[in-house]
Amino acid sequence: MALGAPPEGQGPARQSSLRAGLRALLSSAQTRAALAANEIEEQVLRLLEVALWAVAALFLFSIALVFVAFFFVLLFWDSNRLLAAGLVVIAFIAGGAVSVLMARAGLAARPKFLAATIAELQKDREKSAKPASQP
Repeated sequence: MALGAPPEGQGPARQSSLRAGLRALLSSAQTRAALAANEIEEQVLRLLEVALWAVAALFLFSIALVFVAFFFVLLFWDSNRLLAAGLVVIAFIAGGAVSVLMARAGLAARPKFLAATIAELQKDREKSAKPASQP
């Protein structure tokens, strides 16, 4: 063996193989990072869209409910205006309670954050754990 020569088994073929493995690893990491970025952007856009529609619905329903409440109280102004006003208040409280329950259910049903990215990383981990002789 000559001085300065690489030890046996560590020639150009091994270095080429190491570089190819490193390139594959970096390519996989880049793909996973792009997937994560897409998922984050998708979640942000979905939340913004839901928030916009929720604000619009809240505004329009609020105006409608105020007019319905006035109509209901004016309808019973001569006979039972206090009862009518009390029923309007109870209806508003019940509607608010249902809205809170629906919002909680909607938040509980959302997909897990970065679920697809985590699943792909798990697949990569399982593939790398297999011995090289298995396809």
